Amino acid sequence: MKVIVCGAGQVGFGIARHLAGEGNDVTVVDREASLMQRITDTLDVRPILGHGGHPEVLEQAGAADADVLIAVTASDEVNMVACQTAKTLFKKPKTIARVRDRNYVQSRWRDLFNEDGIPIDVIISPEEEVASAVMRRLALPGAFDSSSFAGGSAEMIGVAIGEDCPVIDTPLNQLTGLFPDLQAIVVGLRRNQKVYVPDFDDTIQVGDEAFLVTASTDTERTLKIFGHEEREARRIVMVGGGNIGYQVAKNLDAQAGRYSLSIIEANAERARIVAEKLSRSIVLQGSGLSPEILAEAGIRQADLVLALTNDDQVNILTNMLALQEGCQRGLCLINDNSFQNLAGDFGMEVSINPRAITVSSVLRHVRLGNVLQVHALSDESAEMIEAEIQEGAPITGSKLRDIDFGASMRVGAVYRKGKIIMPRGGTEFKQGDRVIMFVTADGIEPFENLLLSKEKK
Repeated sequence: MKVIVCGAGQVGFGIARHLAGEGNDVTVVDREASLMQRITDTLDVRPILGHGGHPEVLEQAGAADADVLIAVTASDEVNMVACQTAKTLFKKPKTIARVRDRNYVQSRWRDLFNEDGIPIDVIISPEEEVASAVMRRLALPGAFDSSSFAGGSAEMIGVAIGEDCPVIDTPLNQLTGLFPDLQAIVVGLRRNQKVYVPDFDDTIQVGDEAFLVTASTDTERTLKIFGHEEREARRIVMVGGGNIGYQVAKNLDAQAGRYSLSIIEANAERARIVAEKLSRSIVLQGSGLSPEILAEAGIRQADLVLALTNDDQVNILTNMLALQEGCQRGLCLINDNSFQNLAGDFGMEVSINPRAITVSSVLRHVRLGNVLQVHALSDESAEMIEAEIQEGAPITGSKLRDIDFGASMRVGAVYRKGKIIMPRGGTEFKQGDRVIMFVTADGIEPFENLLLSKEKK
């Protein structure tokens, strides 16, 4: 597949790295020389220095022969113009654009993006995606990562393994015997900063991070079995009233009586706007790094602090300060992977990576047609993928015990006719099944080869 990525920032780099690593022909376009130098030094892609919306630049990038154009520059307008230019002049590429400004993506303006307007096939709104991820974390206290699959019938959860976990040192192949009716399976482990697919005789150790697929009806029980019985946060202090913060606040504010929410926003005008739009939440203008403002927001009585500003360092320091002041738990946005490992060191139990969420959203629309859902881990070392088995796929008609999945993938669940099936050795794969699978970075191509029909490869 030939792909053009306009934008060499964090999101563009992540997308290019994924797609180039899978053997696709990737061209990256950006007018920032330093970003292009990083791309050239790190990835096996074709770099084009220039403006992604200019016809001659897209022509040089090969837009006439491209299968997909992905526009994820820092400018919504450049992203839209790049897609418009590609469609109008070069006809062929499927276009995907990141559009962050909600003034463009409100439902009342949906006719803007069509063949008679701006011809963009897929609009990615990262603020909405990230806000949804925050709400999922609130619904699953104890999980540091989560995503929903099979129309909500299955969940992927990431859990930290502490000393009080009841199944420490238990071989994975014995979990089914201990909990025969539990619809859950460990599909991946992170140990010593390395993510891998465990063998069935591996054991879970203190300090591990385990990734599991569960039937949604068994998620709460699974969390308890793995040592997490945290109660849902009801008293929340949020720092940051920007687009993401407002989306989360609006969702919380709408659930009358369920949550007590205080919002701290540094910008006075933005604080005023947010306060006018929310009817049940308290909005304070000030810095989340001010102990006085945090105290006024009720941080000592809070169950959870949400740090949702655009600054990783502010978010991390806000969490540290809030936890020191007596807040029970912390969650924050962290874009930079170098900061991700700080969470366990000072008590912040959950972080959300907006970049990884946006990359997941884009990959879902770029991958082959049978891929229905993609969730990348925060460090992008592995993905949870939901895909439909196509007619003529090599996996069709085979039983799980007879398939060599190698060391790069593990089946978490099969969704068939509205029901979740937990995989066992005798599980037979059928055309039309939706397979939910944990796949490490080097396993994407083998995964697609198993599920895609030979005629469509």
